Amino acid sequence: MDDSPIPNSEKLKFWLALVHAPGLGSRGFNHLIGQIGDPGALFQQPKLADRLELRNCDLRGYLKSPDWASVEQDLKWLDQPGRHLIPLTDPCYPPLLAAIDDPPPLLFVHGNPDLLNTPQLAMVGSRNPSASGRQTAQDFARHLARTGLTITSGLALGIDAASHQGALDVGGTTIAVTGTGLDRVYPARHRELAHRITETGIMLSEFPPGTPPRPGNFPRRNRIISGLSVGTLVVEAAKQSGSLITARMAAEQGREIFAIPGSIHNPLVRGCHALIRQGAKLVETASDIIEELGAMLGSLERPDQPLPESGESGTEPVQQWDEDYQRLLQHLGFDPIPVDTLIQTSGLTAESVSSMLILLELEGYVASAPGSRYVRTGKT
Repeated sequence: MDDSPIPNSEKLKFWLALVHAPGLGSRGFNHLIGQIGDPGALFQQPKLADRLELRNCDLRGYLKSPDWASVEQDLKWLDQPGRHLIPLTDPCYPPLLAAIDDPPPLLFVHGNPDLLNTPQLAMVGSRNPSASGRQTAQDFARHLARTGLTITSGLALGIDAASHQGALDVGGTTIAVTGTGLDRVYPARHRELAHRITETGIMLSEFPPGTPPRPGNFPRRNRIISGLSVGTLVVEAAKQSGSLITARMAAEQGREIFAIPGSIHNPLVRGCHALIRQGAKLVETASDIIEELGAMLGSLERPDQPLPESGESGTEPVQQWDEDYQRLLQHLGFDPIPVDTLIQTSGLTAESVSSMLILLELEGYVASAPGSRYVRTGKT
């Protein structure tokens, strides 16, 4: 393989041209690199394509008329501050990712590429988490980022966004791996979050600029999230969650898998429970992760403050509320409870319960759930 430094623009255009070759894909590209080394050699000697035995790509035909227009657009995107292209053969390519079965041949990077070689923990979970699940993800990310771990996730709604946000809240570093080209943000509502990530972290994709959010892109993105990381933490995941794909890929890549348990009545944690039955490490505190990773994280700082529990930190009512509020809080748990049940068990009037729930929700101590139900958030 070619061990030369990051290629100049002349060499770079050949890598980019092959990314746009129809049907080549990452496996075909990696096979090509393994056989030939320098992609530029193909353009000088197109007959080399005949010996590659590519099933889904007419590479010889493509080399007669490469997609130079798309390459020009890629180079224009790269010709902006903070944007980088890292080929698989480059010394800066993260070795953990290079070790997976199907590494991306090229990494498009917006941000600080040095972070690719920092110890990373993947955090994934439901796109529609409970309020307590979102808070748990944010709390874990805050404390783990303080130790020096880079938090890596997929910029999706829910747990992904909470994990990125938690790392940013404490001045930590985070990497967002996307299923689109980096000239767009998906979902669009995370545009501001993506901007914040690029200021201190990385937006990363294997897809060239202009790539839309196709469904098949996201499982491919997941293998990069787990492949970059020493371990994957699943915060909330239903049985059919896409997060379980990331966990499966992490297992196939020989990485650690962590899962946070929850109530047996909460369908959003059944995927986590399934992972634990299959051998994932049950996590109750962020310290469990640091201790389990052990020697791999020897250079990381130990936090001065206790690391968060997975959801039991708010079981005792806070003292600033009066007696009626504390009585209501005593009957609220981390499973959603119907308002009618709260009225019956607390002995308070329906009018009082309704007004107190509104205030508690505004203050962040409870969250509403479907079906006129309420749940504690874990805020203390």
